[in-house]
Amino acid sequence: MKAIKVSFTQLLVSVKRDAMLFVICFVPLLCGLTFKYFIPFVEKLLTEHFSTVSIISPYYMLFDILFSMITPAMFCFVASMIILEETDEHIAGYLYITPLKKGGYLFSRIGIPAITAFIITLILIPLFKLSNLSIFTIFLLATAGTIQGIIISMLIVSFSSNKLEGMAVAKLSFLMELGSLGPFFIDGKSQFLLSPLPSFWMSKAIVENNSLYFLFTFLISGFWILLITKRFMMKTEK
Repeated sequence: MKAIKVSFTQLLVSVKRDAMLFVICFVPLLCGLTFKYFIPFVEKLLTEHFSTVSIISPYYMLFDILFSMITPAMFCFVASMIILEETDEHIAGYLYITPLKKGGYLFSRIGIPAITAFIITLILIPLFKLSNLSIFTIFLLATAGTIQGIIISMLIVSFSSNKLEGMAVAKLSFLMELGSLGPFFIDGKSQFLLSPLPSFWMSKAIVENNSLYFLFTFLISGFWILLITKRFMMKTEK
């Protein structure tokens, strides 16, 4: 545990040294303020201009779903950039053979940031939510969003050799969150084309007010994590 604590402290120092990664940690707060105040302001302007009851408000739940994934995605992205930097500098390989070992290294680099993101998400969603979400639903969204962040992080570190490649893979990885658009904008069975994406089932659960759909989110997320972890292990054994 002491080795994990030291390793995580080293991660924080690395983030503090990198201005871009440091700023990214505050993106969730900026997004929350934008969603909470700017979106309703735009809704008011549009409804007054077009003399209608609502335009954006039917999609407030979608903004809440997306927001639940933002903090984990940003924190895990930052962590993955540090992993790639340490891998490129051959630091990670040395840490694998210390008492920290590979499992402890991954926990300090992805696990702790993900847990931190989960806690922060639980705090931020009630502050910035646009729709009426129960405490239980917020907990499920925060859990599912955190798992999404882990998947994104593992995709980046498993399919990138350096930070530049990591940025490119990150852009593709964030597309996994677009599954949440399906239940809102696609009618009929064709929306299930997005069902391999965990975010689709998160959105499905909220739209249909059925928490059981979160079970599919967790099962599919587990499959993604197992698949990507296998790829990561193959990469680090080379």
